[in-house]
Amino acid sequence: MSFGGPPPGGEQQGQQGYGYGYPQQQPYGYGYPPQQPQPYGQPPNGPQPDPFPGAQGGHTPDWSALAAASEARSRRKRRLMIGGAAVAALAVGAVVATAVVVTNKNNDQAKNGAAPTGSAAPTGTATPAPTFSSVAPLPPPDPMDFISDAKKDKAPLSAEGLFPGKKLTMNDRPYQKGATSSTTNCAAVTQGGLGTVLRNNGCTRVIRATYVKDGVAVTVGVAVFPTDEQATKAKQQASGGIAPLAGSGVGTFCQKTVCLRRTNSIGRYVYLTQTGFTSGKKVTTGDRPVFQTADDLGTFAFNQIYARGRAQASAAAGAPGE
Repeated sequence: MSFGGPPPGGEQQGQQGYGYGYPQQQPYGYGYPPQQPQPYGQPPNGPQPDPFPGAQGGHTPDWSALAAASEARSRRKRRLMIGGAAVAALAVGAVVATAVVVTNKNNDQAKNGAAPTGSAAPTGTATPAPTFSSVAPLPPPDPMDFISDAKKDKAPLSAEGLFPGKKLTMNDRPYQKGATSSTTNCAAVTQGGLGTVLRNNGCTRVIRATYVKDGVAVTVGVAVFPTDEQATKAKQQASGGIAPLAGSGVGTFCQKTVCLRRTNSIGRYVYLTQTGFTSGKKVTTGDRPVFQTADDLGTFAFNQIYARGRAQASAAAGAPGE
């Protein structure tokens, strides 16, 4: 291997060793055919590729043209940046103008007092938050409170008030009204031992009314007491019954015969029924019309007494200060 020294056997004229074991070549050839020296600055063996395409003057670039092109590109970039900034400025200006218009509109409305319908707080004042009382509202009055004590039960009381009109209808069953009565002598309008029971428990009044339908008559009586405790005791101790009331188109009934008697109470009122045939026929357990009539008139009496309490409770709830 050769490292640039002369080959063995001597030195050839005009040759140098760069071979690293390769065949010796002509200077600068590197395996190419030998070339004739060319004048300085001229490309050997014909034209060579231009290292600066588009430049004029052969191998030397046209620096003036390159500088002009660079300057043109810079001017183009500056124009684009200036144009974009102008567009952005116009957009910001439009937003500001819109905000000014909206603000001016709101200010004009405030100055002119154009407020929405309904209550509104003055301009510049915060709308107060709603407040809620921590105290629970009072429950509505109970109708039973009024019909359980004479001290509260102050509404007018009469036969016409409890039994209004000339007839009543219960579940599509019409009943014709006969005579009515009202007395403070409670024992005088009773049969059997009922008078004593009413008197001993403080009865203050008995109101009666008679109704008739298809040969069946019923007298419904309402005995009044100062308190519900007294009325409850009278119901529990009751014996005998309310005396039947004839008149106003209804003949005598339930005299020396068997009739149906019932007793019940609500609040300070005891309501009683005496039901039988107008013909004097005895009532048996199979006489459904008699039982139906007693049920209807007992329910009617109950409803009328409770309605009395409901009306007074409603009036108390709507009264100032209640």
